Amino acid sequence: MLHLVLFQPQIPQNTGNIGRLCALTRSRLHLIHPLGFSVTDRNLRRAGMDYWFSLDVHHHADWAAFRASDKSPRRLWLLTTKAARTFWEASFADGDGLVFGNEGSGAPDWLHEEIGAPFRIKIPHANPALRSLNLSTAAGVACYEALRQTRLIPGR
Repeated sequence: MLHLVLFQPQIPQNTGNIGRLCALTRSRLHLIHPLGFSVTDRNLRRAGMDYWFSLDVHHHADWAAFRASDKSPRRLWLLTTKAARTFWEASFADGDGLVFGNEGSGAPDWLHEEIGAPFRIKIPHANPALRSLNLSTAAGVACYEALRQTRLIPGR
């Protein structure tokens, strides 16, 4: 199983889209609080549409609670623009977690340090004048690369 971990997400539509991605790929979604919206927000449900009912989602009061949870992934990869390696250089495994910072400020420095440089990866892009992909787009790109490598998705 693949895990997608959202650290204090702020935009409900992004979280809803990522929830839909997780439901379709049978990946587990972890939401690290505080969130920038209410989980009952209509935009969250609208983006996730009717897929939200089949989602394996876990809420965690904070990072420490997430790390202490028996539902947490075995190994973490932080997707960040502040990485030297690309996600194509990562060797994903069943049980891994893909961690994404929030839309406003990304992941804090202490989280970068905790995860460590070997497990910080970026999605490369061709236009250096632009900062990064939208959170839900980045989650989709990284999720499918991890699923391709681990062969966790049927139909291959």
